[in-house]
Amino acid sequence: VQLQASGGGLVQAGGSLRLSCAASGFISNINAMSWYRQAPGKEREWVATSISGGDTSYADSVKGRFTISRVNGKTVYLQMNSLKPEDTAGYYCSALQSGIRYWGQGTQVTVSS
Repeated sequence: VQLQASGGGLVQAGGSLRLSCAASGFISNINAMSWYRQAPGKEREWVATSISGGDTSYADSVKGRFTISRVNGKTVYLQMNSLKPEDTAGYYCSALQSGIRYWGQGTQVTVSS
């Protein structure tokens, strides 16, 4: 499974961005697609997950501001609203397939105050 993320950029606090991640290759039986983020000097943290069947879950820090959605089982979006400077990080797409986690390259999100 290959994952290609895009959509990052520079935005002012209070603004919005939408990240996209497209899966390719052997993409059957992808159980879940998620977004993680990693800020400089910090550990990578989980942001949101979309599970096959439609269930979604979010980290408390983004709940109510971010929305994850999955299309055709192979593309996942992260709509980010009301962005805060503390949301600044590299955002990584991840897919879970048959117990194996795959990672895409990061896309940088920078929120200015």
